[in-house]
Amino acid sequence: VHLKDLDVSRLPRNTKETVWLEVAQRADDSHWKLPFIYGSTVSPILLVIAAIHGDEYEGVEAIPRIFRKLIPEDLSGTLLMVPICNIPAYETATRNNIIDGKNLARVFPGNAHGTITEKIAYFLTEKLLKPADFLIDLHSGGIAASIPTLIGYIHSNDKRGKRALAGAEAFGSSVIWGHPLPVPPGRSLTVATDLGIPALYTEALGGGLAREEDVRCFTTGILNVMKHLNMIEGEPQLQPVTHHLFGDGDLDNVITAPVAGYFRTEVA
Repeated sequence: VHLKDLDVSRLPRNTKETVWLEVAQRADDSHWKLPFIYGSTVSPILLVIAAIHGDEYEGVEAIPRIFRKLIPEDLSGTLLMVPICNIPAYETATRNNIIDGKNLARVFPGNAHGTITEKIAYFLTEKLLKPADFLIDLHSGGIAASIPTLIGYIHSNDKRGKRALAGAEAFGSSVIWGHPLPVPPGRSLTVATDLGIPALYTEALGGGLAREEDVRCFTTGILNVMKHLNMIEGEPQLQPVTHHLFGDGDLDNVITAPVAGYFRTEVA
């Protein structure tokens, strides 16, 4: 199935399925394909995406666990999941797509006639994000960064912002991070916010690993949000919030060390 032909409103009801979605043609005439998982009844529509960066693995493991737990007859709504959005970067375990050098998390809403990264962003936006009622974008520190496990949201006092905050609190992470408007350009959350769709993102330790505690946090968090949205029965399994932070948290601009060496995590 080519992603451009996907119509979420026409997905079979009361079922769950995995399919491959064609995005663009490779040099060898085969196609770049994204794995796509869904369970469907009616609204609301929750979209969960992972591996926007090819070296972030926690969401890649969490999404199949959700799929295995999913009982379509018990689902009130539609759950759309893409466990690996950036297949070219995933194949090389890199943050960016080595074919065009672009960062998928910086090119949304994409371009139907652009490079492979821009095409992926375009079809994700047009075919999956725009029909959605809620978004969860699963990230982590990848290979290069070390980040506390957290759930993030875009803060505002309108209906979208309040729904995003409620979803973040329901997710159940001990660290919550709210970001002020405006959202920096190019993110999935940028497009979601512009469309009025509440959106969350995760971070986790990373390091090129998928720690079991982080995968469990993501898995439980997604199920918690589904309970919060009344998509499945039950109450969210929460843990005490130790930090509720607020700030832009732009990781694109970093302070580099002026000398060579290594960092020793000790406090005098």
